[in-house]
This record gives sequence, C-alpha cells and structure tokens, in this order.
Amino acid sequence: MSKFYLFFLVLIIGSSAVRAQDSKVGTWGIATVVLPGDSAHKWGGYSEIQTRTNGVFKQFQYYEAKAGVSYDLDKNFTALLGTGTYHTYDYTDLDKGPTTNEFRFWEQMTVNQFLDRFKFEHRYRIEQRWVNGDYRNRFRYRLNMFIPLNHKKIIANTWFISVFDEVFFNNRVPNFERNRISAALGYQVDKSWIVQAGWINQRNYTAIQSSAKSNIMLMLMYRINRKNAVQREHVPTTTD
Repeated sequence: MSKFYLFFLVLIIGSSAVRAQDSKVGTWGIATVVLPGDSAHKWGGYSEIQTRTNGVFKQFQYYEAKAGVSYDLDKNFTALLGTGTYHTYDYTDLDKGPTTNEFRFWEQMTVNQFLDRFKFEHRYRIEQRWVNGDYRNRFRYRLNMFIPLNHKKIIANTWFISVFDEVFFNNRVPNFERNRISAALGYQVDKSWIVQAGWINQRNYTAIQSSAKSNIMLMLMYRINRKNAVQREHVPTTTD
C-alpha cells in the first residue's frame, strides 16, 4: 500500500497554494481502494480521496473523502450505499477555511456489459446532499466505456482506454445541473494496481449562465483480492 500513500503525498505537496488568477486548466487527483465482490463473497466496499487544484499541480482548492458498502446482486449488477464529505476552499486564502462544506449520502446501481473488447458501465445514482446546511437532492447517470488495447480482457499488464460522460440533474431550477466528460489512458499493472491519466471537463449550469473547466486527471487504484476468491474481469472504473 506504500504506492497509494506516496501518490496522495505527491498530490498534497504539488497542490500548495499560490496567489494567481483562475487557471483554464486544473488538476484532479484520485486515489481509491476497492474491495470487489465475487461469486462467493457478495459484500464489498471502497474508500476514496480526491484533491483538486485551480492550476496544474498548484493552487489547492478542494478535497473530498468518501466510502461505501456494496452488494453484488449478480456478476454484472452491483448495489452500493455511500457517504462522503466535500470541502471547497478559496485557493488565494486557505487560512479562511472552506467556503463550501458538503455532507452527502447516496444510493447507487451499477450495470456492466462486456461486448467482446468493449466494456460498458452504466451507473445510476440518487444523492441526498447537505451543502452549507442546505438540503438538496441530485440524480446522476454515467456511461463509461473501456477498450483494452493489448489484450481482449482488462487483466494484468493491460493498456486500456477509458471514456465516459455523466449527466447531473436536481429538483431545482435549472434541473440540468452539470455535465462531466472524460477520456483517459490506463494501465492495469497486476491484479491489484491500476493507474490512469487523462483529461476531464466539467460544465456547470446556473439559471443565468454556464461555465466549464478542463483538468488533468490522475488516478491510482488498489484492488483488494480476497484469498481463494473466484477471479473475474472487473472494469477499472473511477468511483466518482
């Protein structure tokens, strides 16, 4: 697990705050530990930490920490209950503390499709959110596609492409709140370690305007493999 902690330490050091104008390109760092279910063990879970910066590896402005418990209804259908804490800062004055604090619960269903070399993940999520004490609901759908490059399955020593689009809706105007799109190149090192690097763009909508920002995305995942577990192909998905 030393690689996981070294990755997170680099993200924190690299995102030290400096005073500057808003950057057109930021950085997202994602570090995840996953315990998947299998045919013998239906229950699983995950934990994750994310950091985001206004500039490229500078001007820290956001972090989130979350975890969830999953249950495999079938090898391709997984239900999950999750919770997390989310904090946004003014990167020009971190000493003021967070400008936005959010606490969240969610219920989620993930459906996987394996069509030869093409792997699809459909994710449906309902969220209960408390943003600075104000309660909100949100509904999300994400379609994620994976294409392994040097093997037919995403197994050890496999390069792959990951592309997804996610839409966000809520029960307040404007009901269409956000669109998030990403493309990345990944590598599954062995049965536990997975890395991805790519681009992610997030466009937010308000009643009067929309705004978007592109980011460099770096992801490190550690998959816990149970002893004597029945092995099967997993999609190397970003959890959030």
